[in-house]
Amino acid sequence: MNLAKFPRRGYVETATPIEAVPNFSKALGGKVNIFIKRDDLLPGCAGGNKTRKLDFCIADALEQGADTIITCGAIQSNHCRLTLSWAVKEGLDCHLVLEERVAGTYNPDASGNNFLFQLMGVKSTKVVPGGSDMLGEMAKVAEQLKKEGRKPYIIPGGASNTIGSTGYVACAEETLRQAFESSLKLDHIVVPSGSAGTHAGFVVGMFGCNANIPVSGVNVSRPKDVQEGIVLKLARETAKRVGVKDEIPAEAVTCFDAYVGPGYSLPTESMVEAVKLLASTEGILLDPVYSGKAMAGLIDLVRKGHFPEGSNVMFLHTGGSPALYAYLDTFRG
Repeated sequence: MNLAKFPRRGYVETATPIEAVPNFSKALGGKVNIFIKRDDLLPGCAGGNKTRKLDFCIADALEQGADTIITCGAIQSNHCRLTLSWAVKEGLDCHLVLEERVAGTYNPDASGNNFLFQLMGVKSTKVVPGGSDMLGEMAKVAEQLKKEGRKPYIIPGGASNTIGSTGYVACAEETLRQAFESSLKLDHIVVPSGSAGTHAGFVVGMFGCNANIPVSGVNVSRPKDVQEGIVLKLARETAKRVGVKDEIPAEAVTCFDAYVGPGYSLPTESMVEAVKLLASTEGILLDPVYSGKAMAGLIDLVRKGHFPEGSNVMFLHTGGSPALYAYLDTFRG
């Protein structure tokens, strides 16, 4: 894989650390060694995994002469926050389409990412009901902007297309290089699995490098079979883009869906436990939607003995801690 042939903006200048979390591991019984890949420390307003994807997506937008970015996400979308922040940095206008996936939950005066949208000067925010055709809604915004003489570029939710997923192919290569340099033998990798780009890219990177390290996704919204199908499709498309000759096998994609709870973004007791446990043992903040539920999955898998004793398991921290401040009642209750 020669990723240098793809245009990118250089937002990721240095590798994010792979941090041992011994206190957290001990709190889970000490039989499995947990490590965290700190993509919450990536550049961009308040950090997070989408910066790796946007590094490639915004480069493509600029190559096409765009002066405006349109993207979408949930009402507390970390992806929208980071897309807006990099658009601001690049001098591009940014318009957001927000999906109210749980009716009645959008509050324009909410804290968390909603506040940051306003602080960074989003050009417009359109809120649509859950289940809306988000690409169609963004296309409507784009058509109006074209009539006004603008040159819009649409980035899909989560920047989860083959361009964005390339960022996590690169992250997989980065992870393997770090593991080699530190003599760290990784036995398993656990990632949050939502819009699928991060999970798919990591699978492609590991497969393309013949790493033979299993990558498991913990779902934040969809059932197992649906999510695995979405991830596999995007992984195979991304593999073709980056030059992986062999087809990604279906068994390379594994998802766990027991930690979603009542629905996307809705709190669960296991998520609250995960957020509090990591914060109180290691001083690391998760988010209540993605990394919190994914960590709840990892905790449960450790407790059930899913990983052999002595395993080194790496968790990909995708960021999102600003959303915590929109969930104060959940954690104080």
